[in-house]
Amino acid sequence: IPGVAFAVWAPNAVSVSVVGSFNRWDGRIHLMRVLGGSGIWELFVPDLEPGALYKFEIRTRGGNLLLKSDPFARQMETPPATASVVYRSDYQFRDEAWMTARAGRDPIKSPVSIYEVHPGSWRRVPEEGNRSLTYRELAVQLGEYVQEMGFTHVEFLPLMEHPFTGSWGYQVSGYFAPTSRYGSPDDLRFMIDELHRRGIGVILDWVPAHFPKDEFSLGRFDGTALYEHEDPRLGDHPEWGTYIFNYGRNEVGSFLIASALYWLGEFHADGLRVDAVASMIYRDYARRAGEWIPNAYGGRENLEAIAFLRALNEQVYAQNPGILMVAEESTSWSGVSRPTFMGGLGFGLKWDMGWMHDTLEYFALDPVFRRWHHRNLSFGLLYAWSENFVLPLSHDEVVHGKRAMLAKMPGTMDQQFANLRALYGYMWARPGKKHLFMGGEIGQWREWDHDSSLDWHLLEYGSHRGLRALVGDLNRLYREEPALWEADVEPPGFEWIDADAADDNMVAFLRHAPASGRTVVCVGNFSPVLRRGFRVGVPRPGWYREILNTDGASYGGGNRGNLGGVQSQPVPHRRFRDSIAIELPPLSVLWLIAPDSR
Repeated sequence: IPGVAFAVWAPNAVSVSVVGSFNRWDGRIHLMRVLGGSGIWELFVPDLEPGALYKFEIRTRGGNLLLKSDPFARQMETPPATASVVYRSDYQFRDEAWMTARAGRDPIKSPVSIYEVHPGSWRRVPEEGNRSLTYRELAVQLGEYVQEMGFTHVEFLPLMEHPFTGSWGYQVSGYFAPTSRYGSPDDLRFMIDELHRRGIGVILDWVPAHFPKDEFSLGRFDGTALYEHEDPRLGDHPEWGTYIFNYGRNEVGSFLIASALYWLGEFHADGLRVDAVASMIYRDYARRAGEWIPNAYGGRENLEAIAFLRALNEQVYAQNPGILMVAEESTSWSGVSRPTFMGGLGFGLKWDMGWMHDTLEYFALDPVFRRWHHRNLSFGLLYAWSENFVLPLSHDEVVHGKRAMLAKMPGTMDQQFANLRALYGYMWARPGKKHLFMGGEIGQWREWDHDSSLDWHLLEYGSHRGLRALVGDLNRLYREEPALWEADVEPPGFEWIDADAADDNMVAFLRHAPASGRTVVCVGNFSPVLRRGFRVGVPRPGWYREILNTDGASYGGGNRGNLGGVQSQPVPHRRFRDSIAIELPPLSVLWLIAPDSR
């Protein structure tokens, strides 16, 4: 018999009905039955077609009637409407080759360069009321662009349904429903399929840390605190005005893990970036004394959330080989990206927020003051192998008065561009996976605005085109050169040449690929002074070929450099027996391939 089977968990409800467009939203018609003591109510409604709108009408023990969306809905109405939608997927993926290759690849030991995108504001259609692109339009336009730019992955700000556009998707109401702002669930499948066809992985932001208090959603679902804690010291998030999940409740943990598995399985996502992990693992996060409850041992750790994260990572990795689980974790919690059997949380990667803060603080300084802040560049290498790190220049750094990446840079306009080119050259050479928010590659002057497009017209100007060309070349060289990623999370992959040249505003280091024998020399000059004959120690004699110069004319620079390379000399420098004397342009980064790199 054709129709739809409905089920909902509401253990404290007196009665539950399915209401919708098919019964004039009348709760007396389709009453559900409870399955024993499970708290699950179910009903089969025959002859119901895809596209039907529905909700659950729940009568509480206090006699109130609640109208709730389906927590497991596969589709929801476009906000501000809030009904769930009966949906059946007919999509057939064509990415078998991609999925097979992914299963055999270790992303931790592969190049990973992530382009972070908010789909509603990456590019808009001014001829049609400045609307956002659809999933299918993004599949083509974004796919072509990311492929041309050479990023390995796209990371989307949350695509799960959310009532408030201004939350950027981080206040989720539909943990199984793609937002209908850009199309249907199968349209999203098409977009991911198309990105895979172009060799681009897809990471989805996913938010198990909290959920909104909108009346139609999960909060007080059956009249009681079902998904959240009853006590506001555990269940209310003071910073965001949302509810916190009750991770210690088996049904809640299963709900969230099922959501993660759904996006990875049903949509072929290649990873999840788990938002706000720090707010999950600390009971006193954003709370003053007296506003939080210690755990059973008197500590501040949220033991239930920690157990949930470990179970989450164990299950998603077991069922989806080759994926990436990325933690946005902003504290010094140990072992975030270590396996659970070693006591870790089990993530594959962790955002290096310390690197981000230190680096942006350094590059925002006038070069005359940088010598007193040189540790901002060197300190991160003391802990670089304690986790598997991502170097994030994310959306959070270009909003709320923090200014766009280019606008953070000091000096004249030419120096601002040179500083940003140098920052990117340094970032792509340093250990850690790469992460850049959209607009950073073209030199946005404005902060990100979720209601408007990126300023693509800036590419009419040579400096902006040059910056984008640099990011494209950084991605190409990064992917082609194993020394930049082969031993990314291991100490043998990095070696200082000069960590202490604070007075010169300069750093120099080696990146090694032990398995392939390749070595890259990376030199950064973060002063506005041209340095001729600058001596840098090198590991072996021979010709050092220059493969990147951020001062190149094609990038909008002054085109000063070393005419393609330089021969080493038997002149000791630091601990090296040989050295090279190079021309080091102001506010620039050079990469040189060492001789005999197989």
